[in-house]
Amino acid sequence: MSSRQGTMCDCRWLVVILLVALGLRVGFVVWLHVKLDTRGQEYLIAGDAEGYWELAKSIVSGSDYAVHTPPRYVHRMPGFPAILAISIKLFGESLFAARLMLATLGAFSCWLVYVLGKRLHSPNVGLIAAALAAVAPASVGFSGLILSETAFTVAMLLTLICLHGLTTSLTDQLKVERLWPALRWASLTGGSIALGVYMKPSWILIGPLASLFLFLLIKPRRKSSAAAALIMLSLFLCLLPWGLRNKSVSGHFSLTTYWMGPSLYDGLNPQATGDSDMRFFDEDQLPLEFSEYEVDKEYRRRAVDFAKANPGRVVQLAGIKLWRYWKPWPNAEQFDKAIIRIGLCLYTLPVFLLAIIGGVRIRRQYWSIVICAGPIFYFSALHTIFVSSLRYRLPAEAPLMVLTAFGILSVMNRQKRSESK
Repeated sequence: MSSRQGTMCDCRWLVVILLVALGLRVGFVVWLHVKLDTRGQEYLIAGDAEGYWELAKSIVSGSDYAVHTPPRYVHRMPGFPAILAISIKLFGESLFAARLMLATLGAFSCWLVYVLGKRLHSPNVGLIAAALAAVAPASVGFSGLILSETAFTVAMLLTLICLHGLTTSLTDQLKVERLWPALRWASLTGGSIALGVYMKPSWILIGPLASLFLFLLIKPRRKSSAAAALIMLSLFLCLLPWGLRNKSVSGHFSLTTYWMGPSLYDGLNPQATGDSDMRFFDEDQLPLEFSEYEVDKEYRRRAVDFAKANPGRVVQLAGIKLWRYWKPWPNAEQFDKAIIRIGLCLYTLPVFLLAIIGGVRIRRQYWSIVICAGPIFYFSALHTIFVSSLRYRLPAEAPLMVLTAFGILSVMNRQKRSESK
């Protein structure tokens, strides 16, 4: 088969995979819409979803970007509400239309998985990884929820694709003398990280971590340090408008939100179980006495004091949170059904096992492993401190599919060699 015929064949398979991804997600959205309509519900998982929707309506109406009473102006990053606002602007206040938009974004993320796999290795790896992402049960299910995970997955994959472009421009002997490609990729990496932060503020640490890895692991240091500095600069500049806006509405500069303190205390308090339980926030009623900034600062202090006074309990909670994060089935009681448990286990466990095999297979390609597996371990570490669940692992499973694809090809090649003997 000629290279052109092979390319055409790959394109056909990719189209089929993306149509399957979109069909599964749209089908789930339709099913969910009917189910919720029958129950008289608007959201499958309320709370965060309601807040995002209210903020989206505020963007469309031009009113203050704030929720709750008293109003919280620096409560949520504006990225995901802005996506919902596009849906409201185009189709009105239709949750069904918004879910269809998110389903489309979910299918688009499968194409990005293909691009990542193709760039890291080959079109075959990209196709296998995209196919795995297309049929991932949890990903299909979350694409119909008014939550930020689906949109954040797109931003995260863009970051990883840009980071791969950067590392290639810094290490490829044919390109190592050319400075412009590295600087361009560094700028795009910082910008894509910022896009992810606008969806999920916890992504912000990827900027300094990626910069540190580049500086320590790639030579010449002059070039890698320039790229690292440019990542941080572009990240800061992209988040600066939000920081200045926060300064104007709260009197304090912040590149993210003033919700980290309550979130931290949610994971580190005398009643903490590893699951989110924000009843303490309603009971304390601190916003009636203090500003958003002061409430955030107070809950940070309480969380740190608890950790210092109870190091044993903190370690115990970390173990509980790790289990909740890596557990192959959902933690929420409403999804604790045999068919969901069995279905997710039959998918997730082989995916993880084959990812390990793939990682071993390409162990010398450490940047490929960092790019594919780094996010899932990054969020795992982060959520040993904050509350934890499958929800926080889900976006990071998308790049992991590339390692799983490596594992599948490794097993298949080994089988072929065994049969040829």
